[in-house]
Amino acid sequence: MDLPAVLFPLWLLWTAAAVAGLVLGFAATRVRWRQLDAAACNAWMGAVVLLLGLWLMKGGLKPGLSFHLLGATVLTLLMGPWLALLAMALLLLALVAGGHGDLPAMGLNWVLAAALPVALSSLLLQLARRHLPAQLFVYVFLNAFVAGGLSLFLSGAAGMLALGLGGAYAADYLLEEALPFYFLLSWSEAFISGLVMAILIVYRPQWVASFDDAAYLGRGPEI
Repeated sequence: MDLPAVLFPLWLLWTAAAVAGLVLGFAATRVRWRQLDAAACNAWMGAVVLLLGLWLMKGGLKPGLSFHLLGATVLTLLMGPWLALLAMALLLLALVAGGHGDLPAMGLNWVLAAALPVALSSLLLQLARRHLPAQLFVYVFLNAFVAGGLSLFLSGAAGMLALGLGGAYAADYLLEEALPFYFLLSWSEAFISGLVMAILIVYRPQWVASFDDAAYLGRGPEI
């Protein structure tokens, strides 16, 4: 998401930046840095680089209405919500440094494009663990496919709500011109999220922090 600062009042930008700073600070304290192995760190950095390329491949209608894949659900399942939030912040910082975003709007973009989809993906994972059987189909379909599509649509809808409340665009324009694009793109996000996680749990399950062989497959990891 690439919301320009000029479309929003200063108080909203500062509030979003403060919220982002507090949440990121808390997330940094929740990560068990000393327990991260080299493979997990490499996967984390590699995911950030890959998502940076995906975010650069975007299309748009007007300023603030850009469409690209998020990858928030994959990051959440791959490394947990706290590292995912930090990774998304690093991604947005890299985009700003490269001239593809506004620094004053970075906090708002992070809240809408990172915090909300990561929170939704994490919530769906916890609900599935609590109320549904630990099955591979549930993990891939619900926690990767469905969560991926819903997370992107939530992020897009929240962005349109912010643009509408800020008076940047009329509500009917956002609903008629922008919302259908987010709805269609959410299916691509769902498909790619499900496919990527299915491949990772088959070939690199040790990279996926939210996946446990013993719980989902009834056996321990192969040695």
